[in-house]
Amino acid sequence: MSIQGLLLPASILLPLAMALFCLSRNFRAKVPFLIVIAPLPALLAAVFAPDGTVVFFPPPFRLSLVLDRPGAVLLGGAALLWSAAGAYTASYMGHEPSAPRFAVWWLLTLAGSLGLFIVGDVANFYLLFTLASLAAFGLIVHEQTERAHRASRVYVVLALLGEAFLLLAFVMLAASHPDANPLIRDVVATLPASPMRNGIVALLVLGFALKMGLVPLHVWLPLAHPAAPMPASAVLSGVVVKAGVIGLIRFLPFDAGLPFWGPVLMTLGLITAYYGVAVGITQTRAKTILAYSTVSQMGLIAVLLGVGLATAEAGSTNLVAYYAVHHTLVKGALFLAVGILAATGGPRLRPVFLLTAILALSLGGMPLTSGALAKLATKPMLGYGFLSLAMALAGAGSTLLMLHFLITVAGDMKRDPGSRAPLGQIGPWLVAALASLVIPWSLYPGLTGEPLTSLLTPEALWKVTWPMLLGGVAMLIVRRLPWLSGSIPEGDIVVLAEAGEPAIRRVVTGITLADDHLRRWSTAGLWLIGLVVLFGATLMLQN
Repeated sequence: MSIQGLLLPASILLPLAMALFCLSRNFRAKVPFLIVIAPLPALLAAVFAPDGTVVFFPPPFRLSLVLDRPGAVLLGGAALLWSAAGAYTASYMGHEPSAPRFAVWWLLTLAGSLGLFIVGDVANFYLLFTLASLAAFGLIVHEQTERAHRASRVYVVLALLGEAFLLLAFVMLAASHPDANPLIRDVVATLPASPMRNGIVALLVLGFALKMGLVPLHVWLPLAHPAAPMPASAVLSGVVVKAGVIGLIRFLPFDAGLPFWGPVLMTLGLITAYYGVAVGITQTRAKTILAYSTVSQMGLIAVLLGVGLATAEAGSTNLVAYYAVHHTLVKGALFLAVGILAATGGPRLRPVFLLTAILALSLGGMPLTSGALAKLATKPMLGYGFLSLAMALAGAGSTLLMLHFLITVAGDMKRDPGSRAPLGQIGPWLVAALASLVIPWSLYPGLTGEPLTSLLTPEALWKVTWPMLLGGVAMLIVRRLPWLSGSIPEGDIVVLAEAGEPAIRRVVTGITLADDHLRRWSTAGLWLIGLVVLFGATLMLQN
């Protein structure tokens, strides 16, 4: 096996081995300062391993690892963010007594989430998906506050529900294959002709949409992100939600296409994109606004996946991965920026806020940023009709939401001129921020086939500028509606469900009492006699 090939298994085995070594008390005390190195094999694999690298492990392991173009793009961005956030964690909480426990959950989530980008067989995809999902519970609940416990309960219930959907889908996919653990590419090749196709696709969409946070399965994001520590929020929003993205890329037949399910994904994506903005502008906490922004951005990615599925365009997955890696790096850097801004004051505050503003507005497509590149790269997929206009208006919504975020975070900033964030946090944040601005430029020509000069034409600049201007005008209108602030609570649908719980409980109690009453012999006898009489009368009328 080549050195490049060894990097693929090391991407999973190194963080797992580090988690195992935490059984040693000495290593456990040091591990919060070592988690920064855990993603490095994955980062090296994404950069140096050739496209199409395949590694098979024979029984009893039966593990298949594959590195293709979409996987490499997502793997590289995710690994870089995990490493930067890991370095941030060492400074943020490295000396806390609970830091080793947090680091173990961190390593397990990291191993699962990175492994999903390269695993090639059905059984191990499910195992890694489950590992990433359940281990993330430890990141959310870490601070042990009431908010964290509530968020973690909602998260784990939805995570288990999503895994149940996927387990059913994977069993149905593998049922017609002689191999007990078939390759993903083999089961996807037979999916379009399967008599269970629609049921399988429905389960896949439900399971992966829940992880992505598509409406109405989005409620864990606005609860989990504000409750988790800052670096955990960065990777949850930047990387963990991409488990749903890579799942749809891997298990949907983009070569053959699905004309019915493509529009379904597009519709679901548009609803999610607009819903995330509409609820996000009512929020009053910076991290919650970013969470709803992630909901909206995942909706846009779902639209792109739907277009690729509807048009049977296999190459669309490369562009989806490109859009997703832009979101990974920008959103991760924004969550870290919230912590930097909260700890910075005086003259140091202005450059930090300026860079944060550039990152935020890139999600709306600010010219020459990664957001503009991502939108221009995917523009040919959308054409020039209704869908293109709807996506452009969603971009205006992203600008509106990010302006709301900047106004909110500016109101929370310290005015103490002597305060400054630790260098151990500023450095990793700058790495993530600069990567989000630079890496998309390096990937653009290879993934789109277009020269970088095409981004500088007046037509290209106007395509990404007018939605931003529209978003700015919308912000002026929203600022005149102060009643919007706080009008919808974090978690929206969950809160409504919790508010209706007493009424539901009364209905259930009433049904239970009625059932007990009906079980009594005297009452049951009268009901039986009445039903016999009614049945007899019906027969007589028919005769």
